[in-house]
Amino acid sequence: MTATIHPLGDKRPPSLDPIIALTAEDMNAVNAVILDRMQSKVAMIPELAGHLIAGGGKRMRPMLTLASAALLDYPGTRHHKLAAAVEFIHTATLLHDDVVDGSEMRRGKRAANLIWGNPASVLVGDFLFSRSFELMVEDGSLKVLKILSHASAVIAEGEVDQLTAQRRVETTEDHYLKIIDAKTAALFAAACRISPVVAEAGDEAEESLDAYGRNLGIAFQLVDDAIDYASDEATMGKGRGDDFRDGKVTLPVILAHARGSEEDRAFWKAAMQGDRTSDDDLAHATRLIRSTGALADTMERARLYGRRAIDALAAFPASRAKSAMIEAVEFAVARAY
Repeated sequence: MTATIHPLGDKRPPSLDPIIALTAEDMNAVNAVILDRMQSKVAMIPELAGHLIAGGGKRMRPMLTLASAALLDYPGTRHHKLAAAVEFIHTATLLHDDVVDGSEMRRGKRAANLIWGNPASVLVGDFLFSRSFELMVEDGSLKVLKILSHASAVIAEGEVDQLTAQRRVETTEDHYLKIIDAKTAALFAAACRISPVVAEAGDEAEESLDAYGRNLGIAFQLVDDAIDYASDEATMGKGRGDDFRDGKVTLPVILAHARGSEEDRAFWKAAMQGDRTSDDDLAHATRLIRSTGALADTMERARLYGRRAIDALAAFPASRAKSAMIEAVEFAVARAY
């Protein structure tokens, strides 16, 4: 039976509270590892890293590693260091992304590159990548090392692929889904997959949790794409319309461009090339995305991938962990409402 996502639920909006409560004790251990391993004799490194790591992020990816371990009743502690490695990989990619994008906001605060400069942000990102690999090696599992190192390479490929597609309004939906599968979903999938490895739960559990994380990651990114045109800085933690002004051809743009008139397509081409980036242009873009159904259809695709994520958990028995992981999917989709 296919799962149904009800973004606003029957009694209360879906929340991350259940998965936060489920993983709270383990997350304290993960945070202790993060705090310890971001230290350096070079004062700028913990200062810059701490600006982002302590910046109010949800810790979604390491939380998924911990929740997946809880789903499997894993009794050990290896997942603590590995969840920290996952967070370091994610944080490193954020530091690098903000340099590439010239971002001004991250998690509701000034982007690190605006405070310390681009060179420092890139180099501290490299430091965090290195720390993540130290943690993987300390775990001692070649399989875990393969999963996380492969994910790191795929993320980089996805970012480069996105860079080459930037400002190219003719980018197809299939190509874009390939980009977000790499740049976003790969780490979600890896974060979930490493727990059945350390729990020795078998190939079927690995595949199921990989599918859960991957589909959740795609849904998560599609919602981010939608709310760039339908939310505000307080909700997003970054500037509204950043994707639009950066010429990022996301799914709402792809759909609106394909469905628009000749005049609309001319607007999108000029906007993605950086010639139409005013507040009025953003307002016009938002109207086109809504009037063509591009926003609604982006959210419908997000719900589809969310349902696939929930379906991937079907083989696991009912438990507190399973319920929390299902609600995390519902929350990811409901963020746009």
